[in-house]
Amino acid sequence: MGVLRNRSLIGLVTAELVSLTGSSMTFVALPFFVLITTGSTAKMGWALAAEMLPIAIFGIPAGTVIAKLGAKKTMLISDAARGPLLLVIPILHHYGDLSFAALLGTTFAIGIFAAPYFASSRLIVPEVAGEDEQAVASVNAVLSGANQLTQLAGPVLAGVIIGLFGASTVLVVDGCSYIFSFLVILTVVRAGKRVEAAAQQKGVFSGLKFLLGDSLLGPMVIAACAINFVAQGIALGVQAIDYFRYNASGHVVGILFAGFGIGALAGAIVAQQLTQKVPLLKLAAVAIVAMPLPLFLLSPTTPWPAATIIIAGFAFFTPLVNAPVIGILTVRTPAELRPKVMTAVMTVATMAGPFGFIAAGYLLRHVSLGSFFIGLPALLMLASLAFAGVLLRNQRGDAGDLAVASG
Repeated sequence: MGVLRNRSLIGLVTAELVSLTGSSMTFVALPFFVLITTGSTAKMGWALAAEMLPIAIFGIPAGTVIAKLGAKKTMLISDAARGPLLLVIPILHHYGDLSFAALLGTTFAIGIFAAPYFASSRLIVPEVAGEDEQAVASVNAVLSGANQLTQLAGPVLAGVIIGLFGASTVLVVDGCSYIFSFLVILTVVRAGKRVEAAAQQKGVFSGLKFLLGDSLLGPMVIAACAINFVAQGIALGVQAIDYFRYNASGHVVGILFAGFGIGALAGAIVAQQLTQKVPLLKLAAVAIVAMPLPLFLLSPTTPWPAATIIIAGFAFFTPLVNAPVIGILTVRTPAELRPKVMTAVMTVATMAGPFGFIAAGYLLRHVSLGSFFIGLPALLMLASLAFAGVLLRNQRGDAGDLAVASG
């Protein structure tokens, strides 16, 4: 079944493309907006933490919601809620009524719907394409490509709009993108019957129990939690680089964040080949250790094109980690448990993220950017070595089967 011959799949890809582009724009614009209006890196950290915190709190129950409602209904509810909520920020700002508490409350409310939407956007594929492995793989490849494009286009568009109209306008565009996604999924996408959970696999914490009971996945996701705690500082650090080194340029900040997309796209192309030839555990272990190395080069002041290349170098390794890890997760998880395991993985891996944002925001108030980009990569390297150790410890027993399964 070709993706381009299926109306529902075309609608799904279109909705994802528009929605993810808007989200990529807001990922740049929201912290930029907070930093410009408050001048505080600490408040910027709190704003990003407020959006991520609900994932840690509500992520696991979200798996039960998805299993009960189905992926399509969950996506519709998430889009219907996030669109109007995101518009609250620019509206209040326009009338001069946007307090910092209101900003935090709104971003927290938006974050409540992030975890179920992300998981549903992948789980809907079998509902639309059927259980044929080739069809599902084809659709996932298209969605992955669309995601890479949005990481390129979103930040650049955000930079242009910030430069012309201001950061709050970007939030309006993103809010409208959620509304567009809702309408397309509602009217175009037709989803089939969802996978029913077996009796022994029902329960809010069944995904978490499976995850923590697995000899590889449990330690792996705990190590990922440590990595995510440190890695949240990268986004804040890049915003601070633009603010302090490049005069808070909207155009430059968009290009800097586009560097993440450029590197990830190049890495995804390489990962597509390497996952067929290299054992997945070994590939992920090498890539996770190499990933922090380019960040040390952000310590000295460089022209922004050089900084963009450095950021792209870091992002190049992320698909070389994510692709094998997702393949491992998929192979080791029963189909009927995947909604709950997916949200459990997201919850455990990101639960330290809000604290990472807050810590990085306060740290940037007290240390220079040069020192920040020495300490952060060093800490990230330590966490990455722990992650690689977990993978390599399990390589002998699992790597062969997982490499075959990913092909």
